[in-house]
Amino acid sequence: MDKISTVAIVGGTHGNELTGVYVAKKFTNNQDLITRPSFLSQVVFGNPKAIQECRRYIDKDLNRCFSRADLQNSTLSSYEDTRAKEIQKILLSPQGKPYDVIIDLHTTTSNMGLSILLSSEHPFLLGLSAYLSLLSDDVKVCCSPKSQNAVYLDSLSDLGFAIEVGAVAQGVLNAELFQKTEKLILAALDYFEAYNQGKSPQIPGTLTIYNYTGAIDYPRNARGEIEAMIHPQRQFKDYQPLNSGDPIFLTFDGREILYEGTSTIYPIFINEAAYYEKGIAMCLTQKKTVNLSTT
Repeated sequence: MDKISTVAIVGGTHGNELTGVYVAKKFTNNQDLITRPSFLSQVVFGNPKAIQECRRYIDKDLNRCFSRADLQNSTLSSYEDTRAKEIQKILLSPQGKPYDVIIDLHTTTSNMGLSILLSSEHPFLLGLSAYLSLLSDDVKVCCSPKSQNAVYLDSLSDLGFAIEVGAVAQGVLNAELFQKTEKLILAALDYFEAYNQGKSPQIPGTLTIYNYTGAIDYPRNARGEIEAMIHPQRQFKDYQPLNSGDPIFLTFDGREILYEGTSTIYPIFINEAAYYEKGIAMCLTQKKTVNLSTT
């Protein structure tokens, strides 16, 4: 693989996820923090209008506006569709190539700790993830096939990924998560620099990955109204195993709804506030171990 020459750090793709917004502001005002000898680092504010209004978006979710078809569709004129096209142009190198790496910063109301969201099991990204996992036991790695998430901002780069931290409320700053996010980003930049110098750091021989397999909605009635909540035994239990017969939802009259699957799964993004409108109560993953010596 060629050396890394351009890196973008994007904050505020969702305007009410303040950790990314303020980390990006800090880096903008302290460029020396993200400057490395062998590559260019640039800070981008994803959705300026939404940041100003502390809203997730203005017209539609910016992080669902980056499919190739949408970017080429001149008839799409919402604020976010227009902004997506602008970001695509911003994230081109002077040679007209997409940025090598995009780090898209997010927060979640779910108990996701420090999650690295990958769109592929690219060996370079796996090595980076393994290195970052050494920083904290809170670091988890999720992977979703690119065919499913090519609408995301970080899909503009083959080595794009997201950092998702939580739990934190929308429109709220959490100092501990701010510091942990900043630490992850700076460690990633150090990893890129070491790679460019031919001195990639030591990493573990294996890496645990949670592979996205789908999502489930809340139980709803014929009018589309929610009829049950996340069960108290499942709330804030992201990345913890869910076995057949375990409670998953609780109806308003106190009836438990149990998981009826035959295999153990690992739910994530449990009860994410922003996903109510998307019809998602939680995302489902399968846990696996990757041998990095063979990647």
